[in-house]
Amino acid sequence: MPKRLLCALALPLCCAAAEPDDWIATDRPDFVDAPAVVGKGRVQLETGWLQSKEARSTPWMLRLGVSDDVELRLESDGRLVDRSGPAKVRGWGDAALSAKWRLREADGASGSPAIGLVLQADFATGSPAFKGNGTRSSLRVPLEWDLPHDMNFGIMPGYYQDRDEQGRHVSTGQFGITLAKNFGERAYTFVELAAPRIARGRDGGSTASFDFGGGYSLTPDLHVDVGVMLGLNRRTPDRALTVGLSVRL
Repeated sequence: MPKRLLCALALPLCCAAAEPDDWIATDRPDFVDAPAVVGKGRVQLETGWLQSKEARSTPWMLRLGVSDDVELRLESDGRLVDRSGPAKVRGWGDAALSAKWRLREADGASGSPAIGLVLQADFATGSPAFKGNGTRSSLRVPLEWDLPHDMNFGIMPGYYQDRDEQGRHVSTGQFGITLAKNFGERAYTFVELAAPRIARGRDGGSTASFDFGGGYSLTPDLHVDVGVMLGLNRRTPDRALTVGLSVRL
């Protein structure tokens, strides 16, 4: 085969190896979402396993890129096992449908953050032991700053409208703050303070945890992660461990 033809065939492969597409970014295992979306035409599945002393779950989320700035998401806690009572209870978690908008990218020159918006609805579709009371809505606003030395700082305030056993609407807050360190495009570590539920005692009280962990991309489209959660009050599990696998198509 002529040398010129061999070079022509090999050139695309060389370029692909040297300059891969953007590397996969996930919204797990930490609580704080990133403002970024998966991109138009992309499909991304994020799965995991979460274990605490009293419970186990298999959370997953499917992300579908509608445009360069919008994605749709379908998620659930998956298969659940609760061992907090005298008998072990098994079942399936509720499903949630959400949309994320990337409103603005970060501007390092001005120090302004990237901003996103997540609108979500949780539906009572789970097993009787784990089913919520009706449809619950929530709103989250992730913000992320690029810092020197390949670090990122993020915060995420949120609002969640729950329902108690009598069907009464209960308004609760959400908040998270995270600091991440990137090691090239493949790896990162993070620490986080998370409050998935901020409520008065009569409305079920608040939950809060200190989280840390990290992730590593095996390829531009395949990512593994691990996270540890340490409860900060009596309503939060003392310790929990999660490991996950994410793939982008």
